[in-house]
Amino acid sequence: MHGFDADTEALGEAILKYAEERMRLHPVPLDGPKTLEELQSVAGNTITAEGMGGLAALRLFGDELALACLSNDHPRYLSFIPCAPTEAAVMFEMVVGASGIYAGSWLEGAGAVFAENVALRWIADLAGLPAEAGGVFVPGGTVGNLSALVTARWAARARHTASGSTGPRPTKVAAQAGAHSSIRSACDVMDAELIGVGSDEHLRLTGDNLRAVLEAEGPGTFFAVVATAGTTNFGIVDDLDSVAQVCHEYGIWFHVDGAYGGAGLAAPTVRHLFAGVEHADSFIVDPHKWLFAPFDCCALLYREPALARGAHTQKASYLDVLTDASEWNPTDYSIGLTRRARGLPLWFSLATHGTKAYTAAIERTLQVTRFAEAEITRRPYLEALREADLSVVVFRRKGWEPEDYHAWSDEMMREEFAFVVPTSHEGETVARFAIVNPTTSEDDITAILDTMA
Repeated sequence: MHGFDADTEALGEAILKYAEERMRLHPVPLDGPKTLEELQSVAGNTITAEGMGGLAALRLFGDELALACLSNDHPRYLSFIPCAPTEAAVMFEMVVGASGIYAGSWLEGAGAVFAENVALRWIADLAGLPAEAGGVFVPGGTVGNLSALVTARWAARARHTASGSTGPRPTKVAAQAGAHSSIRSACDVMDAELIGVGSDEHLRLTGDNLRAVLEAEGPGTFFAVVATAGTTNFGIVDDLDSVAQVCHEYGIWFHVDGAYGGAGLAAPTVRHLFAGVEHADSFIVDPHKWLFAPFDCCALLYREPALARGAHTQKASYLDVLTDASEWNPTDYSIGLTRRARGLPLWFSLATHGTKAYTAAIERTLQVTRFAEAEITRRPYLEALREADLSVVVFRRKGWEPEDYHAWSDEMMREEFAFVVPTSHEGETVARFAIVNPTTSEDDITAILDTMA
């Protein structure tokens, strides 16, 4: 089982051929889900005492199981937030898996950690964070947000203790309704209280609205404020600058969740929307969303990494050789100890293609987004709910009820034509495009909108 023989060689060649053929497909097949009963009927008992052999298992996956998985990189996969990794990133993901790297410490993975930190530095520079900023790649935005808020609470508690205060420690987090669901989840995990802040007429969190809530609740009861740079449902960028000013005024940690939208920092046409992000105490962006890395990859950055290290470093006698060292150990900056080098595929793709190619690819998705908005405006049976900040378009089909949207979406998926699930806003069911795949074209948008006529 642990060795390279003729069977292993044959299996390796078959797997490399499968991966090559998958990457050559443009577009890839959309495919779609199957029922548990359907999968059981074709797969049978796959785990046995003797095993079925690698080639047989690969055939089962390729011929049956893979076809029951939606291709997130299909150009007409426009729901949730798609993932469209570069071929370079996908290929290097195979290298990472084959390399046996533990990337939690400098001692064990110095080369990988070095490369990951180069990629993190590029993102930090995009956000305008200081030279000493740093962080770690974590599995996704949920872990990134939780880790950042844990650090914020630790820092607030340290200040509270240092001040000699005998009052209660801060236990609240402020965010607007459009903040990602992981913020509420993080607060639940931490037993913190999430306080909602009303949005302005553009559905943004603003400094004025934040100040009113802080004054009403008591600023000293908050350990963090979360602003969003690209909400999931609408792609809205909060008024980061005014929020940052209020956070600075009251001495409250300013966290920016840019899991989806943060990649827009690389696009000159929308860069102005992010004014104020440079003041963030912590910031996340998911490269597997709009920076063309494979799942799973979230960049988590801190203005003062030492605070994160204080919050997250795990202490144990067998870890003394790591915790007593001065080198950069990624596990000191987030929840979790064991980690793979999930940032390496992004680094490799950036090194391969250069940052100008990334800017061009993001701008291409924004171009298609603007085309989609124009098409929606041009068609009398459609109406946009809001002008897009970034690359999410939300619109209604006049005269449709919720069941019409769902029937439309289900039919497109049954035909493997497109994956566009409905969303809702203020109780109304509507349609939504999330355009982050540079291979999504104007023709794709037109073809989908034609089905709503």
